[in-house]
Amino acid sequence: MLRRLAALAAATTLTAIGLATPAQAATTACRAEAGSPRCQVWTGKVDWAPDGDTIRVDLAGDGTKDLVSVRILGIQAMEMKTYSHYPERRKGDCHAVAANARLEELLAAGGNYVRLTSLKASSKSEGRPLRSVAVKVNGQWRDVGEQMVREGYTLWQAWPGEWAMDEAYHRAAQVAAAAGRELYDTDSCKPGPAQNSGITLTVNPDAEGIDEKNLNGEWFQVHNPSAADVPISGWWVRDSGLRRYTFPAGTVVPAGGDVYVHIGKGRDTATHKYWGLTKPIFTNVDPANHAVGDGGYLFDVHGDLRAWMIYPEAQG
Repeated sequence: MLRRLAALAAATTLTAIGLATPAQAATTACRAEAGSPRCQVWTGKVDWAPDGDTIRVDLAGDGTKDLVSVRILGIQAMEMKTYSHYPERRKGDCHAVAANARLEELLAAGGNYVRLTSLKASSKSEGRPLRSVAVKVNGQWRDVGEQMVREGYTLWQAWPGEWAMDEAYHRAAQVAAAAGRELYDTDSCKPGPAQNSGITLTVNPDAEGIDEKNLNGEWFQVHNPSAADVPISGWWVRDSGLRRYTFPAGTVVPAGGDVYVHIGKGRDTATHKYWGLTKPIFTNVDPANHAVGDGGYLFDVHGDLRAWMIYPEAQG
Protein backbone atom coordinates (compact mmCIF):
# COMPACT_ATOMS: atom_id res chain seq x y z
CA MET A 1 0.00 0.00 0.00
CA LEU A 2 1.23 3.52 -0.62
CA ARG A 3 2.54 5.10 2.57
CA ARG A 4 2.16 8.80 1.89
CA LEU A 5 -0.57 11.38 1.46
CA ALA A 6 -0.20 13.50 -1.65
CA ALA A 7 1.00 17.03 -0.90
CA LEU A 8 -1.86 19.52 -0.59
CA ALA A 9 -1.39 23.06 -1.77
CA ALA A 10 -4.55 24.85 -0.72
CA ALA A 11 -6.82 25.12 2.30
CA THR A 12 -9.81 24.38 0.07
CA THR A 13 -8.39 20.95 -0.70
CA LEU A 14 -7.77 20.30 2.98
CA THR A 15 -11.41 21.02 3.62
CA ALA A 16 -12.51 18.81 0.75
CA ILE A 17 -10.84 15.68 2.10
CA GLY A 18 -11.83 16.29 5.67
CA LEU A 19 -8.47 17.31 7.14
CA ALA A 20 -10.12 20.62 7.83
CA THR A 21 -13.84 20.46 8.56
CA PRO A 22 -16.29 22.72 6.73
CA ALA A 23 -18.96 24.44 8.78
CA GLN A 24 -21.69 22.33 7.16
CA ALA A 25 -20.38 19.22 5.42
CA ALA A 26 -22.60 17.57 2.82
CA THR A 27 -24.10 14.28 3.96
CA THR A 28 -25.78 11.27 2.40
CA ALA A 29 -27.08 7.90 3.53
CA CYS A 30 -24.08 5.61 4.00
CA ARG A 31 -26.06 2.65 2.60
CA ALA A 32 -29.03 2.40 0.29
CA GLU A 33 -31.29 0.50 2.69
CA ALA A 34 -33.65 2.02 5.24
CA GLY A 35 -32.20 2.91 8.62
CA SER A 36 -28.76 3.75 7.28
CA PRO A 37 -26.68 6.23 9.26
CA ARG A 38 -25.62 9.46 7.58
CA CYS A 39 -22.14 9.81 6.15
CA GLN A 40 -20.20 12.86 5.06
CA VAL A 41 -19.71 12.87 1.32
CA TRP A 42 -17.17 14.14 -1.23
CA THR A 43 -16.81 13.61 -4.97
CA GLY A 44 -13.90 13.55 -7.37
CA LYS A 45 -12.24 11.79 -10.26
CA VAL A 46 -9.73 8.98 -9.88
CA ASP A 47 -6.35 9.73 -11.38
CA TRP A 48 -4.74 6.38 -10.52
CA ALA A 49 -5.35 3.19 -8.55
CA PRO A 50 -1.85 2.18 -7.40
CA ASP A 51 -3.04 -1.05 -5.77
CA GLY A 52 -6.19 -2.92 -4.82
CA ASP A 53 -7.28 -0.73 -1.90
CA THR A 54 -5.88 2.74 -2.63
CA ILE A 55 -6.89 5.41 -5.12
CA ARG A 56 -5.49 8.78 -6.03
CA VAL A 57 -8.26 11.31 -6.48
CA ASP A 58 -8.62 14.74 -8.02
CA LEU A 59 -11.28 16.06 -5.67
CA ALA A 60 -12.00 19.14 -7.76
CA GLY A 61 -12.44 16.90 -10.80
CA ASP A 62 -10.83 19.53 -12.98
CA GLY A 63 -7.58 17.81 -13.91
CA THR A 64 -5.50 19.86 -11.51
CA LYS A 65 -2.50 18.47 -9.67
CA ASP A 66 -4.09 18.74 -6.22
CA LEU A 67 -4.34 14.96 -5.89
CA VAL A 68 -5.12 13.04 -2.72
CA SER A 69 -4.25 9.44 -1.86
CA VAL A 70 -7.37 7.79 -0.38
CA ARG A 71 -7.40 4.47 1.48
CA ILE A 72 -10.59 2.56 0.69
CA LEU A 73 -12.55 1.69 3.81
CA GLY A 74 -13.50 -1.87 4.65
CA ILE A 75 -11.07 -3.77 2.43
CA GLN A 76 -7.53 -5.11 2.58
CA ALA A 77 -5.79 -6.16 -0.65
CA MET A 78 -2.63 -8.22 -0.77
CA GLU A 79 0.58 -6.24 -0.96
CA MET A 80 2.00 -4.78 -4.15
CA LYS A 81 5.79 -4.75 -4.58
CA THR A 82 6.13 -2.77 -7.81
CA TYR A 83 3.65 0.01 -8.55
CA SER A 84 3.07 1.12 -12.11
CA HIS A 85 0.54 2.74 -14.41
CA TYR A 86 1.42 -0.08 -16.80
CA PRO A 87 -0.21 -3.39 -15.78
CA GLU A 88 2.55 -5.54 -17.28
CA ARG A 89 5.13 -3.90 -14.99
CA ARG A 90 3.28 -4.52 -11.74
CA LYS A 91 4.47 -7.09 -9.23
CA GLY A 92 3.17 -8.13 -5.85
CA ASP A 93 2.08 -10.88 -3.52
CA CYS A 94 -0.25 -13.49 -4.94
CA HIS A 95 -3.65 -11.85 -5.70
CA ALA A 96 -2.25 -8.30 -5.40
CA VAL A 97 -1.97 -7.57 -9.13
CA ALA A 98 -5.37 -9.14 -9.83
CA ALA A 99 -7.01 -6.95 -7.16
CA ASN A 100 -5.37 -3.86 -8.65
CA ALA A 101 -6.71 -4.73 -12.10
CA ARG A 102 -10.22 -5.46 -10.85
CA LEU A 103 -10.38 -2.19 -8.93
CA GLU A 104 -9.44 -0.33 -12.11
CA GLU A 105 -12.25 -2.08 -13.98
CA LEU A 106 -14.84 -1.17 -11.38
CA LEU A 107 -13.75 2.46 -11.33
CA ALA A 108 -13.72 2.65 -15.13
CA ALA A 109 -17.34 1.42 -15.19
CA GLY A 110 -18.27 4.71 -13.54
CA GLY A 111 -16.00 6.81 -15.71
CA ASN A 112 -13.56 7.04 -12.79
CA TYR A 113 -15.87 9.52 -11.07
CA VAL A 114 -16.31 8.54 -7.43
CA ARG A 115 -18.34 9.36 -4.36
CA LEU A 116 -16.34 9.16 -1.15
CA THR A 117 -18.10 8.71 2.21
CA SER A 118 -17.25 8.19 5.86
CA LEU A 119 -18.91 8.61 9.21
CA LYS A 120 -16.08 10.86 10.36
CA ALA A 121 -14.12 13.24 8.19
CA SER A 122 -11.08 12.73 10.42
CA SER A 123 -10.78 8.97 9.77
CA LYS A 124 -7.31 8.24 8.40
CA SER A 125 -4.87 5.40 7.77
CA GLU A 126 -1.18 6.33 7.75
CA GLY A 127 -2.08 9.92 6.93
CA ARG A 128 -4.50 9.04 4.15
CA PRO A 129 -8.23 9.76 4.47
CA LEU A 130 -10.28 6.59 4.91
CA ARG A 131 -13.33 6.60 2.68
CA SER A 132 -15.90 4.22 1.28
CA VAL A 133 -15.85 4.51 -2.51
CA ALA A 134 -18.79 4.24 -4.90
CA VAL A 135 -19.20 4.72 -8.65
CA LYS A 136 -22.41 5.53 -10.49
CA VAL A 137 -23.47 2.91 -13.05
CA ASN A 138 -26.81 3.16 -14.87
CA GLY A 139 -27.87 5.94 -12.55
CA GLN A 140 -27.15 4.06 -9.31
CA TRP A 141 -24.24 4.32 -6.88
CA ARG A 142 -22.45 0.98 -6.51
CA ASP A 143 -20.14 0.41 -3.58
CA VAL A 144 -16.72 -0.58 -4.92
CA GLY A 145 -15.37 -2.01 -1.67
CA GLU A 146 -18.32 -4.32 -1.16
CA GLN A 147 -17.96 -5.66 -4.69
CA MET A 148 -14.20 -6.25 -4.22
CA VAL A 149 -14.95 -8.25 -1.06
CA ARG A 150 -17.88 -10.15 -2.59
CA GLU A 151 -15.78 -11.17 -5.59
CA GLY A 152 -12.97 -12.36 -3.31
CA TYR A 153 -10.30 -9.90 -4.42
CA THR A 154 -9.78 -8.45 -0.94
CA LEU A 155 -10.28 -9.34 2.69
CA TRP A 156 -12.93 -7.55 4.70
CA GLN A 157 -11.32 -5.21 7.22
CA ALA A 158 -13.39 -3.62 9.97
CA TRP A 159 -12.13 -0.21 11.04
CA PRO A 160 -12.77 1.27 14.51
CA GLY A 161 -15.27 4.09 14.36
CA GLU A 162 -16.23 3.46 10.72
CA TRP A 163 -18.85 0.75 11.04
CA ALA A 164 -21.47 1.87 8.50
CA MET A 165 -20.62 -0.80 5.90
CA ASP A 166 -19.37 -3.58 8.17
CA GLU A 167 -22.49 -5.76 8.12
CA ALA A 168 -22.67 -5.63 4.33
CA TYR A 169 -18.95 -6.39 3.96
CA HIS A 170 -19.15 -9.19 6.52
CA ARG A 171 -21.90 -10.84 4.47
CA ALA A 172 -19.97 -10.23 1.25
CA ALA A 173 -16.86 -11.91 2.66
CA GLN A 174 -18.85 -14.97 3.68
CA VAL A 175 -20.35 -15.20 0.19
CA ALA A 176 -16.89 -15.04 -1.41
CA ALA A 177 -15.47 -17.63 0.97
CA ALA A 178 -18.36 -20.06 0.49
CA ALA A 179 -18.00 -19.80 -3.28
CA GLY A 180 -14.19 -20.18 -3.25
CA ARG A 181 -13.67 -16.97 -5.20
CA GLU A 182 -10.21 -15.52 -5.90
CA LEU A 183 -8.43 -15.32 -2.52
CA TYR A 184 -10.59 -18.18 -1.27
CA ASP A 185 -9.49 -20.47 -4.11
CA THR A 186 -6.90 -22.37 -2.09
CA ASP A 187 -4.60 -23.35 -4.96
CA SER A 188 -4.97 -20.37 -7.30
CA CYS A 189 -1.37 -19.23 -6.75
CA LYS A 190 0.33 -22.62 -6.95
CA PRO A 191 -0.88 -26.11 -5.97
CA GLY A 192 0.32 -27.48 -2.65
CA PRO A 193 2.00 -28.12 -0.36
CA ALA A 194 -0.26 -30.65 1.42
CA GLN A 195 -3.13 -29.52 -0.77
CA ASN A 196 -5.38 -32.40 0.20
CA SER A 197 -4.73 -32.35 3.94
CA GLY A 198 -8.01 -30.60 4.74
CA ILE A 199 -6.19 -28.25 7.11
CA THR A 200 -8.48 -25.83 8.95
CA LEU A 201 -8.17 -22.63 10.97
CA THR A 202 -10.07 -21.58 14.08
CA VAL A 203 -9.55 -18.35 16.00
CA ASN A 204 -10.52 -17.44 19.53
CA PRO A 205 -11.16 -13.69 19.31
CA ASP A 206 -12.54 -13.14 22.80
CA ALA A 207 -10.10 -14.15 25.52
CA GLU A 208 -11.41 -15.07 28.95
CA GLY A 209 -11.63 -12.00 31.15
CA ILE A 210 -10.22 -8.72 29.88
CA ASP A 211 -8.57 -9.22 26.49
CA GLU A 212 -5.78 -6.72 27.16
CA LYS A 213 -4.78 -8.64 30.29
CA ASN A 214 -5.01 -12.08 28.70
CA LEU A 215 -3.35 -11.73 25.30
CA ASN A 216 -2.56 -15.41 25.07
CA GLY A 217 -6.26 -16.14 25.42
CA GLU A 218 -6.54 -14.88 21.84
CA TRP A 219 -5.20 -17.53 19.48
CA PHE A 220 -5.15 -19.14 16.06
CA GLN A 221 -5.58 -22.93 15.95
CA VAL A 222 -4.30 -24.75 12.87
CA HIS A 223 -5.84 -28.22 12.75
CA ASN A 224 -4.68 -31.12 10.58
CA PRO A 225 -7.40 -33.78 10.22
CA SER A 226 -5.33 -35.94 7.88
CA ALA A 227 -3.29 -39.05 8.66
CA ALA A 228 0.02 -37.40 7.69
CA ASP A 229 2.02 -34.63 9.35
CA VAL A 230 1.89 -31.25 7.56
CA PRO A 231 5.06 -29.10 7.66
CA ILE A 232 4.09 -25.40 7.76
CA SER A 233 7.48 -23.66 7.99
CA GLY A 234 7.11 -20.29 6.25
CA TRP A 235 3.31 -20.38 6.34
CA TRP A 236 1.73 -17.42 8.12
CA VAL A 237 -1.39 -16.26 9.90
CA ARG A 238 -2.91 -12.81 10.07
CA ASP A 239 -6.06 -10.95 10.91
CA SER A 240 -7.36 -8.47 8.33
CA GLY A 241 -4.55 -6.03 9.15
CA LEU A 242 -1.11 -6.06 7.55
CA ARG A 243 0.61 -7.73 10.49
CA ARG A 244 1.44 -11.41 10.18
CA TYR A 245 3.02 -14.21 12.19
CA THR A 246 5.26 -16.55 10.17
CA PHE A 247 5.80 -20.09 11.40
CA PRO A 248 9.48 -20.80 12.09
CA ALA A 249 11.56 -23.55 10.49
CA GLY A 250 10.65 -27.01 11.69
CA THR A 251 7.01 -26.25 12.51
CA VAL A 252 4.79 -29.27 11.83
CA VAL A 253 1.08 -29.79 12.42
CA PRO A 254 0.93 -33.42 13.55
CA ALA A 255 -1.47 -35.87 11.96
CA GLY A 256 -4.83 -35.42 13.66
CA GLY A 257 -3.35 -32.63 15.78
CA ASP A 258 -3.02 -28.88 16.15
CA VAL A 259 -0.58 -25.99 16.30
CA TYR A 260 -1.60 -22.82 18.15
CA VAL A 261 -0.38 -19.26 17.76
CA HIS A 262 -1.01 -17.19 20.89
CA ILE A 263 -1.09 -13.42 20.47
CA GLY A 264 1.06 -12.53 23.48
CA LYS A 265 4.49 -13.54 24.77
CA GLY A 266 5.69 -16.96 25.85
CA ARG A 267 8.16 -19.74 25.18
CA ASP A 268 7.56 -21.63 21.95
CA THR A 269 6.98 -25.38 21.98
CA ALA A 270 6.39 -27.74 19.08
CA THR A 271 2.66 -27.04 19.06
CA HIS A 272 2.28 -23.68 20.84
CA LYS A 273 3.80 -20.55 19.30
CA TYR A 274 3.76 -17.00 20.66
CA TRP A 275 3.45 -13.93 18.46
CA GLY A 276 4.76 -11.53 21.11
CA LEU A 277 2.27 -8.72 20.52
CA THR A 278 1.38 -6.27 23.25
CA LYS A 279 -2.26 -5.61 22.30
CA PRO A 280 -5.22 -7.77 21.22
CA ILE A 281 -5.75 -8.02 17.48
CA PHE A 282 -9.22 -9.47 17.07
CA THR A 283 -12.41 -7.41 17.21
CA ASN A 284 -14.96 -8.85 19.60
CA VAL A 285 -18.56 -9.11 18.45
CA ASP A 286 -20.23 -6.20 20.24
CA PRO A 287 -23.48 -5.08 18.58
CA ALA A 288 -24.04 -2.28 21.10
CA ASN A 289 -20.86 -0.65 19.79
CA HIS A 290 -21.42 -1.61 16.15
CA ALA A 291 -18.70 -4.30 16.15
CA VAL A 292 -19.97 -7.13 13.95
CA GLY A 293 -16.89 -9.42 13.86
CA ASP A 294 -13.56 -9.98 12.14
CA GLY A 295 -11.52 -12.82 10.66
CA GLY A 296 -8.37 -14.91 10.87
CA TYR A 297 -6.47 -16.27 7.87
CA LEU A 298 -3.80 -18.92 7.14
CA PHE A 299 -1.55 -18.54 4.07
CA ASP A 300 0.98 -21.03 2.73
CA VAL A 301 4.47 -20.33 1.38
CA HIS A 302 3.10 -19.56 -2.10
CA GLY A 303 0.68 -16.93 -0.81
CA ASP A 304 -2.40 -19.08 -1.17
CA LEU A 305 -5.08 -18.59 1.47
CA ARG A 306 -5.45 -22.14 2.73
CA ALA A 307 -7.86 -21.77 5.65
CA TRP A 308 -9.83 -19.02 7.35
CA MET A 309 -12.46 -18.19 9.91
CA ILE A 310 -14.70 -15.17 9.30
CA TYR A 311 -16.76 -14.69 12.43
CA PRO A 312 -19.46 -14.86 13.43
CA GLU A 313 -20.00 -17.62 10.89
CA ALA A 314 -23.05 -17.58 8.63
CA GLN A 315 -26.11 -19.29 10.05
CA GLY A 316 -28.17 -21.77 8.06
